[in-house]
Amino acid sequence: MNWSEELEGRILGVRENLARVWEQVARAALKTGRDPGSVKLVAVTKNVSLEVMQEALAAGIKVFGENRVQELVAKQPRLPGDIEWHMIGHLQTNKVKYIIGKVSLIHSLDSLRLAREISRRARERGLVAEVLVQVNISGEETKYGVPPGEVKSFIEEVAGLEGVRVRGLMTIAPFVSDPEQVRPVFRELNRMAGWLKRELPGLPLDYLSMGMSNDFTVAVEEGANIIRVGSAIFGPRP
Repeated sequence: MNWSEELEGRILGVRENLARVWEQVARAALKTGRDPGSVKLVAVTKNVSLEVMQEALAAGIKVFGENRVQELVAKQPRLPGDIEWHMIGHLQTNKVKYIIGKVSLIHSLDSLRLAREISRRARERGLVAEVLVQVNISGEETKYGVPPGEVKSFIEEVAGLEGVRVRGLMTIAPFVSDPEQVRPVFRELNRMAGWLKRELPGLPLDYLSMGMSNDFTVAVEEGANIIRVGSAIFGPRP
């Protein structure tokens, strides 16, 4: 199979995969009495070509999420301007300046140093950057995120920065073969979000970003209203 045939096959598969993902989202949401339309699907486009992304747009995708700053800034000018872009990967402070004003939501706020840099760069442009606090619910040493016991004080400090607005929480569950094994992780983040809304009533903690290709149905059942799905839409990537 040559490159063009492989690309054509991948493009044709996007629509079928996307329909399957939406069906699973709807089933999971309805199972818990929620409106499937309340769940925002972020299509994770790491290593996805522009041609395939354009097909995803045609199939109804409205939100793209990138893990790497350099990939986001390379793709964005070459795609329609009405796309909603999210930064979902770990963000280094020296890369913040490249994405301020270019993304609707940063999912991976995990340190005060990063929060201050986001605030500084946003204020320079007269903007307020919307962010999610990444929480390391599972306690894995290999994952970034604020420890659960520090989240409230962390959000209180970030709330004092003029250029940042915390909109909710994000977590990455351990990768396991059985998604049921990570249900407690999602349930705990949802519980934490509810507690924080009561403790910090002045903050718009609206978003719960959790669930990826292997576990998004369980995440939706446990209250996710943003899911980050890549390979279930685009297939395996390099």
